[in-house]
Amino acid sequence: MQTDEVLRIKLQMLRREHADLDESVRALQEGGRADMLTLQRLKRKKLMLKDAIARLEDQLTPDIIA
Repeated sequence: MQTDEVLRIKLQMLRREHADLDESVRALQEGGRADMLTLQRLKRKKLMLKDAIARLEDQLTPDIIA
């Protein structure tokens, strides 16, 4: 596998994990059974995943000098 292919697969996995966490946070909030500490941890992990996704997207997007 080429490096770009590996990065794309990893990016896809991170996006899926981010979406899963988003669903978990939403379900906990709607169910009214979430404690604030759990929500904070899930939201912090979501932010870390979002940053990792942005870094991978930057690696895959070529720099264009205009």
